[in-house]
Amino acid sequence: MLNERLLAAFEELKFMSIPQIYDHHAEEASENSISYLEFLDKLLWAEIEAKRQRAIKTNIKLAKLPYLKTIDEFDFEFQPSADERRIKELLTLQFVKRSENIILLGPPGVGKTHLAVGLALAAIKNRHTAYFVSAHELIKMISENIQSGKIHRKIKTLQKPDILVIDELGYNEMHGEIAHYFFQIVSERYEKGSLIITSNKSYGYWGDIFGDNVVATAILDRLLHHSITINIKGESYRIKEKKKAGFFNSSRMSKEE
Repeated sequence: MLNERLLAAFEELKFMSIPQIYDHHAEEASENSISYLEFLDKLLWAEIEAKRQRAIKTNIKLAKLPYLKTIDEFDFEFQPSADERRIKELLTLQFVKRSENIILLGPPGVGKTHLAVGLALAAIKNRHTAYFVSAHELIKMISENIQSGKIHRKIKTLQKPDILVIDELGYNEMHGEIAHYFFQIVSERYEKGSLIITSNKSYGYWGDIFGDNVVATAILDRLLHHSITINIKGESYRIKEKKKAGFFNSSRMSKEE
C-alpha cells in the first residue's frame, strides 16, 4: 500500500528517475543503516542529474549539429596554427556569459567546423542552448521567410539560442535583401547572445560576400566589437586522410613539381 502511494506521488511530481532506483536505494539504506536525510539526498540528486541529462540530450537534438565532436578530439598536433591554449580557454564559456562572438577563419578543411561544434557542444553540456546552421541553409531560410512574410518572426527565433553557429560563411554570396536581413540577425544578437562564425574568407574580402562594402563594414563593426578571432592555417584534414588512404603519392607529386 505504501509503495503504491509512493509511486503515485512520484508520478504526480513527474519524477522519472526515482521510481526506477527507489527499491535499490531503499534496500541499500536498510542494509547500511543510511539516515533518512542521506537516503532522500541520494534520491533527489539522482533525479536532478537524470533531468539534466535529458535536457542535454534534448538541447543537442534541437541544436541541429552536423555531428558530435568535442574540442578534446581536435588534432592540435596536425594543426599547430590553431592556438590550443587559447581555444581550450574558451571551454570556460566566459564568452557565452559575456555574449562575445567567436570568428574562426581559415581555408577549407582545417577544422573550423569541428571547433565550432565542439564549443557549442561544451556549452550545451553546461546548460546553455545552441543552434547550428550553414550559411547556405541560412540564405535559403532567409529567402523562404521573406517570400512567406515571416522573416521578422524567423529573426526573433534566431535570437533565442545562447549560441548561434553560422558555418561556412563565404562560400555563397549574400547580396541585397539577404545581406540586409543577415545584418539584422547580427544586430539583434549584439551584446545579447554569442555568435560562432566560420569562414574561409579573411575580413578584407567580406565586401565581396555581401556585395557591398558598407553593409560588410556594418556587420563587422557589430561582430568584432566583442569578439575573439582565431586564424587557422594549415593542410586540410580531408587531404590528410586521402594521403593516408593512398590517393596522393607524395613522392610522385614532388617529382612532378
